[in-house]
Amino acid sequence: MDDAATNPVETPAPTAERSGPRRRQAAFGFIFASALMNSVSFGIMIPILPNLIRQFTGGDTAAASEWNMVFGTTWGLMQFFMGPILGMLSDRVGRRPVLLISFFGLAVDFLFMAFAPSLWWLYVGRILNGMTASSFSTAGAYLADVTAPERRARSFGMLTSAFSFGFIIGPTIGGVLGEHSLRLPFLAAAAITAVNWFYGLLILPESLPPERRLKAFHWARANPLGSLRLLRAHPGLLGLAGVGFLFQLAQIVLPTIFVLYTSYRYGWTPGVLGMTFLLTGVLGVIVQMFLVGPAVGRLGERRVVLLGLLAGASGFVWYGAASAGWVYLLGAPIFALSGLIMPGLQGLMTRRVSPQAQGQLQGANQSLQGIASIVGPLIFGETFAWSLRREASLNSPGLAIYVSAGLLILGFALALRTARAPNPEPRTA
Repeated sequence: MDDAATNPVETPAPTAERSGPRRRQAAFGFIFASALMNSVSFGIMIPILPNLIRQFTGGDTAAASEWNMVFGTTWGLMQFFMGPILGMLSDRVGRRPVLLISFFGLAVDFLFMAFAPSLWWLYVGRILNGMTASSFSTAGAYLADVTAPERRARSFGMLTSAFSFGFIIGPTIGGVLGEHSLRLPFLAAAAITAVNWFYGLLILPESLPPERRLKAFHWARANPLGSLRLLRAHPGLLGLAGVGFLFQLAQIVLPTIFVLYTSYRYGWTPGVLGMTFLLTGVLGVIVQMFLVGPAVGRLGERRVVLLGLLAGASGFVWYGAASAGWVYLLGAPIFALSGLIMPGLQGLMTRRVSPQAQGQLQGANQSLQGIASIVGPLIFGETFAWSLRREASLNSPGLAIYVSAGLLILGFALALRTARAPNPEPRTA
């Protein structure tokens, strides 16, 4: 039976170990640059897409808000379905072709949205964008290929910092360009992604040699539900994925209600919001680039995950209880430590599956993230609205944020049971 999901943890050493330090560093450098450029291209759309949607609805803000929710839910659905497919495809044919196809597809999708003549054309572009954005799962599998097991948590921390950098730079670029034209940021995103594709076409080496790939592509395991078989096939893997899902779901509260919550409670203006995004982004980068590696080296992946979950829950409680804007900001350094969670989890999870299943693992994780993107806005948006309608008696506008804190506490309890390192991977010369 050639099912990688049921095979033991890999026996061959990672490709990077046989390729030499220079090749390994070059490959990681490309993945880091790709994550940075992709997150910049996505960040560019953050301040622009809702306004373009409103333009198509004739300036009707309420209708634009409803369409924006539909766009977000659809994007999550595409992630849910396409993550496992692209992940398993990369296990079958290699990481390089899947990454290059995804990058090229993203560039085309951004052009599609830049020239969309109607709302429905824009919606189709968003569907295609969600499908090709699933390349993140393949990038994670590539990183696992070229990094030794004991260094994966630190490498995933660096990869996450690239996303944080991108979401600091991207919205700034989008806002500046959007002052001139709502279409211009999409063209910039297309150009950035096209450069990424061309650079990869010339530079990117393959990380998964033919002898370590899946023998066949199995549609039964490439669908989102089938991908869960991989999570069930290894001790503790499903529990770790559950911790990651709870974290991703809790995080959805911020893009869902942050602007409305802080404007309502503290009277923050767009300028203050922009500075807050900058502050939290910089803190996140500091944690992911400079704290993850030393913390994992001293505490181990399990304790780092637990520390991150406690810090995230504490930060959410602080945010929900803060009675003034300056008090809210004092909680940002505490919450920034939640950036320890995913690198530690990824380090633990990638050590539990074979090289032939790294893409499937990342695809399954991306499907769970897609589910969080679908249900999160409904949970937190409705909770926030409900708390405001009952403010006279409840007096808790931060209720939705407390719900997120509760989700991380559940994640902490689950991590106590499952976040343990597996037996060391056998190494060969």
